Amino acid sequence: MGVTLTKGQQVSLEKSGGGALSVVRMGLGWQAAPRKGFLARLTAREIDLDASAVLFAGKEAVDVVFFQHLISNDGSVRHTGDNVVGGAGQGGDDESILVDLQRLPAHVDQIVFTVNSFTGQTFAEVQNAFCRLIDETTGQELARYTLSGGGAYTAQIMAKVHRTGGTWNMSAIGEPANGRTFQDLIPAISTHL
Repeated sequence: MGVTLTKGQQVSLEKSGGGALSVVRMGLGWQAAPRKGFLARLTAREIDLDASAVLFAGKEAVDVVFFQHLISNDGSVRHTGDNVVGGAGQGGDDESILVDLQRLPAHVDQIVFTVNSFTGQTFAEVQNAFCRLIDETTGQELARYTLSGGGAYTAQIMAKVHRTGGTWNMSAIGEPANGRTFQDLIPAISTHL
């Protein structure tokens, strides 16, 4: 069983029996919150959240993987595809980003994972949102960060995977922000590098 992270908490990504992880998957899940009121059942609810991974060398963004650029320039990070409606929320991933830690270029020392509401709905309209990190080799969930509290913002800087020496760690950031794409979040991300 993985670790449930709280905002600001960090966990090492070394295997419990020793050795380093090779490929991890960051999964994102969410559901549209039910509408209230008389006309709630007459209107369909679809929320398009987008997962992105911004690769950094120090404080400089050097690459990004998102729905319009599914594979990093070096091929070490891969987005599995855009989900424009969500729906898993309680278990399965709606969007995933695979990271081959051993193939990442040596200068890449941080990968920041963000979530944006491309269609502009706020997180007050989302429920059961989470991101989780899975050891892709074994399928074991290593860590999970659950978004709670909703809010009147359209994005969140969820977590980062960062290299310290030869060890990879995951930190839950959980910082609300506003923006439809990862580009809108770069100023807010920079405070977490």
